[in-house]
Amino acid sequence: MEHILTGFSILIDPMSLAVILLGTIVGVLVGALPGLSSSMAVALLLPFTIYLDPVPAISMLAALYCAGTFGGSITAILINAPGAPPAAATAFDGYPMAQRGEAGRALGMAAVASVIGGILSLIVMVLAAPALARISHSFGPPEYFALAVFGLSMLASISGKSPVKNLIGGAFGLLIATVGVDLTTGVERFTFGVPELYEGISFIPILIGLFAIAELLAQANVRDKVLERISLNAIKLPSVTDFKRVWPTILRSSGIGTFIGILPAEGSTMAAMIGYNEARRWSKNGDKFGTGEIEGIAGPEAANNAATGGSMVPTLALGIPGSATAAVILGGLQIHGIRPGAYLFENQPDLLYSIFAAMFLANVVFLVFGLVGARLFSRISLIPRTFLWPTVFALCVVGAYGVNQSMVDVMIMLIAGFAGFWLKRYGFGAAPIIMGVVLGSLVENSLAQSMIIFDHDAWRFLDRPIAIGFFLLAAFSLFYQPVFGWLRRFRRPRSAASKGAK
Repeated sequence: MEHILTGFSILIDPMSLAVILLGTIVGVLVGALPGLSSSMAVALLLPFTIYLDPVPAISMLAALYCAGTFGGSITAILINAPGAPPAAATAFDGYPMAQRGEAGRALGMAAVASVIGGILSLIVMVLAAPALARISHSFGPPEYFALAVFGLSMLASISGKSPVKNLIGGAFGLLIATVGVDLTTGVERFTFGVPELYEGISFIPILIGLFAIAELLAQANVRDKVLERISLNAIKLPSVTDFKRVWPTILRSSGIGTFIGILPAEGSTMAAMIGYNEARRWSKNGDKFGTGEIEGIAGPEAANNAATGGSMVPTLALGIPGSATAAVILGGLQIHGIRPGAYLFENQPDLLYSIFAAMFLANVVFLVFGLVGARLFSRISLIPRTFLWPTVFALCVVGAYGVNQSMVDVMIMLIAGFAGFWLKRYGFGAAPIIMGVVLGSLVENSLAQSMIIFDHDAWRFLDRPIAIGFFLLAAFSLFYQPVFGWLRRFRRPRSAASKGAK
């Protein structure tokens, strides 16, 4: 407790508060722009922190990290264009709510769920960082492969579409993830002689295409339709009833996000996807997810922001970045002469807890910014489509091009947009495809590394208890609905027969 109070006292300095406020605002704005991400913003801001003292420098980067994760939900909800990859799951139910004229309610819930998830993960980080870091250190390629299999097992139920079509969409996403040079064998796959494809297809253009461009085409297809929307509802914030309804979802997703964030290199995108799926699994209205359920916003938003706090655990305790953004922050620590690990916990606890305090303050700041700004941001949904969607298209092109400064990424975005529009007409959702793309490289690389470790003996997976646990969870995820459905159908005839006998 003494170190925590010391950490907050260090941040009372006006300079530290100013840079945290700046980092939070920049993070929200950058996260809201399609194609940009918190990792990119932290990387661009890193050179300017050289001239700051270590505490305000790392505090600003940590604040930007937290706020950027939330910022992506703004455009995901308003225009179906996730500003950052973790916000893709938020768009599934957030955008339908905005279409109903409930943009303010969706944005307010996203802000509150993000803050609660972030603060709970920080509490876990403060109380159990060294122990949790040691657990994450025990993860190897077999455990990551089993975790990825568990993620893929959710494809059948990740949206309200047909389970078979979901699995087909996930397989298509896995196929996209194989494009590029195989890291294990060095073989080129599906590159067609295009140098830009040697490192694979970037996730951002696919994300923008499947969501924003596909929606733009859908809106163009109904351009003559007159929308009747109650503007007052657009700026209405969530009610107390909404929060009472979603608090179990927020707590559950916060735990999921913290755990996923602790695992090195996993990040918040996978946490958001799993958080969304578990929210749907445990909800009484799970069959309505994808049509504008507020639990479909609370789940992924709590999970993705909890992952930011969780990812700092291996970064600070082991020097192993828990995400791409945490890797950039790790570089910032090294620039300022700070060595992560046990040395940091033992010899520089004040600095460590000042980072925790900075992330806590960032969550409080963007809660205020999100709730106050929700009324302003929600008015974007009231802009006539003839003005809104050309602007969205321009932002999408800039976002796709800005990843690698390549026109090939813009072409990929357009192709993904047309494919997403066509697939949606035939009942295929974007969520399974995105899940397949996200997990594709992890599945392939971790399996290849595992087989090398096991000398191509797949049965040695059974020697890894953590991997077995994830495989069992995957089996439960795949088969619990069919099995319980069969049991219910089996019990009904017996109960009917017993009543007839009476």
